[in-house]
Amino acid sequence: MNDRVKQIGIPFILMIIFNLGIFYLNGGQNFGEGLSPHVGILLISGLLFGSYGALGSAIGTFLCDMVRGYSLAISVLSEIIGFGISYLAYKLWYGNYKNRPEITKPKLNNTYNILLFIGITLICALLFSVLNGKLFYIFYPDTIPITSLIEIRYFFNFINSSFVFGIIGIWLSNKINFIHIPKASPKKTDEKLYRILGILLLISLALTLIIDSSIVLNSYIVVFELIIISLILFAYLTKPITSDIVVRNSKSIPEVIMNIFHLTILFLIIIGILMSYDHILITAVDNLLPISANEVMISMMILVDMLLLIFFIPSLGVLKYIEIKVIEPILSFAKIEDFIHENEKIESEGLVNIYSKYVNEESEIGTLARSYTDLINFNNTYIENIHEIEGEKERIKAELDIATRIQAANLPTEAIENDNYVVNGYSKPAKEVGGDFFDYYQLDEDNLAIVIGDASGKGVPAAILAMITQVLIKQLIKSEVNPSKVLYLLNNQLCENNSETMFITLWLGVYNKTTGKITFSNAGHNPPLIKENDKFRYLDIDSGIVLGIMEDFEYANEEITLTNELVVYTDGITDANNNNNEMYGEDRLLNFFNEFKSDNDPIWPLLNDIHGFTQEAEQFDDMTLLYLKIKED
Repeated sequence: MNDRVKQIGIPFILMIIFNLGIFYLNGGQNFGEGLSPHVGILLISGLLFGSYGALGSAIGTFLCDMVRGYSLAISVLSEIIGFGISYLAYKLWYGNYKNRPEITKPKLNNTYNILLFIGITLICALLFSVLNGKLFYIFYPDTIPITSLIEIRYFFNFINSSFVFGIIGIWLSNKINFIHIPKASPKKTDEKLYRILGILLLISLALTLIIDSSIVLNSYIVVFELIIISLILFAYLTKPITSDIVVRNSKSIPEVIMNIFHLTILFLIIIGILMSYDHILITAVDNLLPISANEVMISMMILVDMLLLIFFIPSLGVLKYIEIKVIEPILSFAKIEDFIHENEKIESEGLVNIYSKYVNEESEIGTLARSYTDLINFNNTYIENIHEIEGEKERIKAELDIATRIQAANLPTEAIENDNYVVNGYSKPAKEVGGDFFDYYQLDEDNLAIVIGDASGKGVPAAILAMITQVLIKQLIKSEVNPSKVLYLLNNQLCENNSETMFITLWLGVYNKTTGKITFSNAGHNPPLIKENDKFRYLDIDSGIVLGIMEDFEYANEEITLTNELVVYTDGITDANNNNNEMYGEDRLLNFFNEFKSDNDPIWPLLNDIHGFTQEAEQFDDMTLLYLKIKED
C-alpha cells in the first residue's frame, strides 16, 4: 500500500472507531460531554504522519460529526481548525529550538522531548478547546451559557487522550517504522518572522482567555477572536522545516528508563479514565456534589490529572537529575566510538575535553572518566610506539632487501659451459637472506673450483657467516689449491673470535679437466650424488667436522675420477616437508635423479618435484643445489 494512503487511512480509521464508537457508547452525547478520546487522535495523527495524517483525521472527524448530527457549516469549519491543530503538532515537534540536543522523529527518550511533547499537547489542547467553543457559540447559541464548560471538557479530554494515544503511538512508531519523517527544505526561511508568529499565536490565545473571562461576549467579538487566532495559526503552518532530522534505530539507556516512566503515566491515566467512567462511582459522587453526572466524569478526570501532576513533577525532576549525572556522562563517553579507527591514534584533544569535566567527581562517573582518559593516553602512546616499530621494521626490511640483493650478487648468476663440462647452481633462502651459498669459478685453464656451504642458524647471522666464508675461500684458494689445506686454514680463521660458536658445513672440490679427476675435502657436509654406470649413488666420503668449532683440525683430501655427473646439495633439499610433516628425504632425491633421463639441466625439474611434494607448506630451511656434468668426448 502507498505510504501516503497509509498515512491518511490509519488516522481516518482510528477517528471513526474512537469517535463514533465512544459516541454510541456514551448514549449519543455531544458538545464534549462524557469521554471524548477521539480528540487525542488529532494530535497524534499530525505528530506522526504530518499533513497527511492531519488530513486523514480531519476527514474522519467530518464524517463522524455529520453522523452525530452537527450542522454542515460547523462540521466543515471544525475540521479545518482540527486539521490546523493536528498539523501544528507536526510543525512544533520538528522546530529548531534553543538548547535542543538534536531533532529526531517523535521519541520520548529524554526530559527535553517529554517537556516538548507536553508543551505541544497543552498548546494544541488550548487551541482546540477555545476555537471549538467559539464555533459552538456562533452556530449553537443555546450552548452560550455553558461555553466555558464545553471548553473545559474538550481541554481535559484532549490532554488525557493525547497522552494515552501519544505514548502508545510513539512507542509503536519506534517499533514499526510507519511514520512520516520530513526532509529538510532547501528554501530560505525568515526564522524571526515565524518566531514572531508563534509568539503572537500564544499572545492571542492568552488574550482570548482573559477577554472571555472578563467581559460579556457577543457574536462579533467571538468571530473576531476566531478569525485572528485561525489566521495566525495557518500563517505559522507555512513555516518550512529546515533542520536535518537525526534518525537513530538503536535503543539508548535513557529510552529504556523513559519507557518505564511512560508506562507508569499511561497506567495512571487509564485508571483515571476508567474511574471517571465507572457508573457506581459517578452516582456516588453525584449524590455528594451539586453537579450533574456528566460533569462528575470531567471532575474526576481533573482530579486524576492533579494527582498525576503530583507524581509527574517530582519524577521529571528525578529523571532530569539522572540525565545530568548519569545519562549525559555515559553519552559523552559513547562518543569515543566515532574517534576510534583501526591502527590509528584516538583524537584525544576533543574527547579529553569532554571527559575533563567529570574526572574530579568522586563517583563511579568520575572513576570512569579518569579510566577513559588514561585509556586514551595509553592507547595513543602504544600506537606511537607501534608506528615507531613499524617504521623501524620498514627500515630493516629495506636494509634486508639490499642485503638480499648483495648476497644474490655474490652467487654465480650464469652456468659455466665449455667443451668439457657444464656447471650450474641454485639457492633460495628461507628468509630474506640465508646461510646457504654455492660458488664455482675457474682457477686456471685446467682447474675448476666448486664449493657449497650451509651456515648454522637462519637469517642475517647465518648470511654474514656464509659471505665471510665465501670471501675467505676465494682468497685462500688463490695461493693454495689443495682442498684439505684450504679447509684447514679456513677453519682456523673462523675459530678466531667466534663468541657465538657459529659453524658452517662445507664441501670444496677442484676438478681437473685434463686428468678428469676431482679432488675434494669435506667439513661435515652432506655426501654428494655421483653418477656412474648410468646410475646415481651417494658417494661414500669422510665426513670431517664442521668449520669454526675446533682449531687445527686436519681435513682429509679425497679424489675420484669423474666421468659423468656430480650433484652437491644442502639439507634444505632433503628436509623439505609437506603438510603431513613428511620430508622429501635422501631416497626421494636419489630416485628423482635416477628417473630423470633428460640431457637438460635437472635443477628446475628437481625444484618442481620438490614443490609438488611440499605443496604450499611453509619451508624453514634454505635450499641450495650445485650440479656438475662432464661432457662425453
